[in-house]
Amino acid sequence: MIASYILIQAEASPAAMVTAALRDRLGVSETASVARPCDVIAWAARRDTGEPARSVTSRAEASGGVTRTVGCPVVRR
Repeated sequence: MIASYILIQAEASPAAMVTAALRDRLGVSETASVARPCDVIAWAARRDTGEPARSVTSRAEASGGVTRTVGCPVVRR
């Protein structure tokens, strides 16, 4: 299982839209609207080796109003 936190900065109104859009995304198990420096945090996981953050960030950016995304892969040892 490959997992990532995705940190998203968005304009004020789009943050709620981004959170809602990501909830329906396959592989995204949790989303939360938070205070700065990020506006939305998502948790995504996939069984294959594809990077979960990449598919989520493309969906977030397509929803509009997103100014920056950062994917943070989780490493468990």
